[in-house]
Amino acid sequence: MLRLLTRLAVPAAAFVIGSLPLGHWLLARRQKDTRLNSPYNLGVENVLERLGPELALGTAGLDAAKGAAAVALAPTPPLALAAGVAAYLGHLNPPSALYGDTLPRGRGNLVLLGVFVALSRQGYGGAALLPLVAYGAALAGTRYPALATVAGLGTFTVATLADRRSTGEQLLASALLLSAAWRFKENLGRILDGTEPRLGDPVPLAGKRDDQVVTAFMIHPMKIEDFWTGTPRFAWLRPLYERGLVGEELVGRIAAQFRPMKVGELRGIQTEQGKEIYCYLLSAPLLPDMFRDDPELATRRAIEGARLAQELGAEVFGLGAFWSVVGNKGEAVQEAVPELTVTNGGAYTSGTIKAAIPGILEHFSAQGRDLKHATAAVVGANGVVAFGIARTIAPQVGKVIMVGRNLERLERSAATLRRANPDTEIVTTTSYDTLKEAELIFTATSDPDPVIFAEQVRPGAWIFDEGRPADVDEGVRDVPGVRVIPGGVVLPPGNMTSRIDLQFGEGAVPACLAETLIIAATGEHDRKSLGMGTKTENVNFFVDKAQELGFTVLD
Repeated sequence: MLRLLTRLAVPAAAFVIGSLPLGHWLLARRQKDTRLNSPYNLGVENVLERLGPELALGTAGLDAAKGAAAVALAPTPPLALAAGVAAYLGHLNPPSALYGDTLPRGRGNLVLLGVFVALSRQGYGGAALLPLVAYGAALAGTRYPALATVAGLGTFTVATLADRRSTGEQLLASALLLSAAWRFKENLGRILDGTEPRLGDPVPLAGKRDDQVVTAFMIHPMKIEDFWTGTPRFAWLRPLYERGLVGEELVGRIAAQFRPMKVGELRGIQTEQGKEIYCYLLSAPLLPDMFRDDPELATRRAIEGARLAQELGAEVFGLGAFWSVVGNKGEAVQEAVPELTVTNGGAYTSGTIKAAIPGILEHFSAQGRDLKHATAAVVGANGVVAFGIARTIAPQVGKVIMVGRNLERLERSAATLRRANPDTEIVTTTSYDTLKEAELIFTATSDPDPVIFAEQVRPGAWIFDEGRPADVDEGVRDVPGVRVIPGGVVLPPGNMTSRIDLQFGEGAVPACLAETLIIAATGEHDRKSLGMGTKTENVNFFVDKAQELGFTVLD
């Protein structure tokens, strides 16, 4: 009975020791906010860079001491290994009561260092030092701490098998390896994606440099093929899908299980005033229809994305595509993460439309077309953005066809336009077939699928597509003379580079992302776009500031 109690008590005590947030308490006593030290990038290295060598060495030493102390409790080698595993698990998964709302996401490498040094004196000898050698070699060769940790623990697991240790010890060594692999799954995925920083790489953090600001922007796959094209870590799904072994529904269920992750960065953006804007690209791989079918999941993932952005050191977080409509267009996200500025990008999106439409109409007239007698259609006219387009073009064309889903609401909006533009014919309809009459089509819906098809478009029509995903089906481009103009596309200043294809053309970004960058560059955080309303003064602000900073609207 005493032996059984010892076998239970030692790992339990080791777990408690491992879970003690000694480094967290040390930083708290110095009034340092540990959230500034992003464990999603580098752990102790960030403490060293942001808080100095004294605190970095102090937290490192405390973590190593935890591991060594836990192992020292055990009277036998197998129990010592069990204590080491328990201490590591305690460090990775401490009780929330010890941390409150800021649970750590550290790697625990220093805890493992203490564990293996102590194990070398508890009957494991060189076998316990071998993983430290493997770790050092892998780190020197790759400069990826996460990969080095997994390599070191893998070496230890092989050593326990080669030494013909007991089955229990072999299982414990395997458990240690699996625990680390699970902890580092995101880091390993980012290594595959090419977005994991290497040891010694400069890591952008808000407030670190006066001439640099850091932002983050949330994206998602627009179609199922984007699921594995944008993130190589999911490449294994492609052959299964193409062979029919998994269907779209199963891929969607798999996607729903993933929390937000870092999938890329935008580098090289520099304003006319010389300020560098760095942007992390984050994604939870929800497909467009999943936002409609499970809005609670989408809102939860957006909030998790905001928290990740904060941990990465961003000061402004933008919601792109369908993320921009979740949680009452970002209000719920901002409420959940009040320390971070959250924006749905609506103001500058409206501003780019305001800037682009005069140029489109001017180019249309320059083709020898009579604008005053032209028919223009506005698709999605029940929405704020599309109605704004209708209000802008109504004085300049002979007829406006307002297409939407709610005829009663369309009529109320049309009545406003008729009073302001008595010489323009205003028609409301729910039928897309009326688009055949239009020489100019402006579309801005939030539909996850195309809504305008080739049979609905007359030859020679110009179409301004503000929808994200695109409202215009690819087949429309085959109609003779049709010109499709993507709306809300902006060229940032500088020489932007990214390994992620945002599908807006080389060096270009959507206006909602540009708004995120402009807020960070100007420091005008109160200009953020949230909820249903968009202030005219904010629209004008982003149009003016974008031009001042060097952003260019493409048309």
